[in-house]
Amino acid sequence: MNFKGKLGVQQRVLPSYRVPFFDLLASQCEGGMSLFAGQARPVEMIAGGTTQIARHVEARNVHLFGGAFYLCYQKNFIQWLEDWNPDALIVEANPRYLATPSAVSWMHTRGRKVIGWGLGFPSPSGRGAGEAPRMGVRARFIHQFDAMLAYSQRGADEYAVLGVPREKIFVAHNSVSPAPTFNVQRSTSNVKPALLFVGRLQARKRVDSLLRACADLGTNPRLLIVGDGPERAALESFAKEIYPSAEFIGAKHGAELKPYFEQADLFVLPGTGGLAVQEAMSYGLPVIVAKGDGTQDDLVRENNGWQIEPENYAALASAMKNALSDMVRLRRMGAESFRIVSEEINIEKMAETFVRALNATTLS
Repeated sequence: MNFKGKLGVQQRVLPSYRVPFFDLLASQCEGGMSLFAGQARPVEMIAGGTTQIARHVEARNVHLFGGAFYLCYQKNFIQWLEDWNPDALIVEANPRYLATPSAVSWMHTRGRKVIGWGLGFPSPSGRGAGEAPRMGVRARFIHQFDAMLAYSQRGADEYAVLGVPREKIFVAHNSVSPAPTFNVQRSTSNVKPALLFVGRLQARKRVDSLLRACADLGTNPRLLIVGDGPERAALESFAKEIYPSAEFIGAKHGAELKPYFEQADLFVLPGTGGLAVQEAMSYGLPVIVAKGDGTQDDLVRENNGWQIEPENYAALASAMKNALSDMVRLRRMGAESFRIVSEEINIEKMAETFVRALNATTLS
């Protein structure tokens, strides 16, 4: 089923990894889709993309402050709405984006619906006088939307805690890859296991912990580290000291990654962030990932991998030892990874949920 109207989608930036999803969603909007997104700050090093089906209009982003105080104002938001005149609007549900309330008001004045799309809002940690006011601010922000699209079930639960009715919350599992059309076959006999990391080489990825854990295993597994970044020289120096067999491949993208996923037996992401988990699963790999924003909860389960606490070296080393102790089980877990991204979590399923949310909200 398609969305029969004209759709507008707002994003702060348009990263290259989102282009396939937005083009797929645009192909299911009979009135067309316009995507409003601007440029990231240079320090973010986000690779931009170019859509083929969605009509991309450049937002004029004004970046204010930084770190925990970062705010963004998109100067030409209302002008874009007036030019495109969408029947429905989907926006990032982020209170740091200052132009959003004006855009919501513009749509509601014309009797049109706005859907927020976001990660959720975890309850503030700790106790203090500021907790209730913060939750109140979040609730007021969220309640301006007519429905919510959540990246994960955890995010959906957090919106429900803020008072959003369950029937107005749709879980569109965060995905960057289509359902796989291939299936890598791996042997279970006479295997020297290969571990794979794919991502930017920066401190929060904890690749140093991965090197140390490989050294502590004592079985000398092959370790492939694919990526580049500010920590590469330091990591290579560290590897020479404790795990000299580690292979630093450098940055690879798209089809260049295929042979490394095919060679691997286990994908390990010891730090926060990382979009390569789903791609690894599409190659039939079991995964070890650090817990994060909730999107990992839906992807990584007992039957296909391990979620570990971030910054917990003992948990990482234990999970790696457990994973490599039974190669037959590891292959079975890889098959479950493949099933999950084939049947449940991919950009086709994500677009299907977006369209369902649009139709349910605009027809109600």
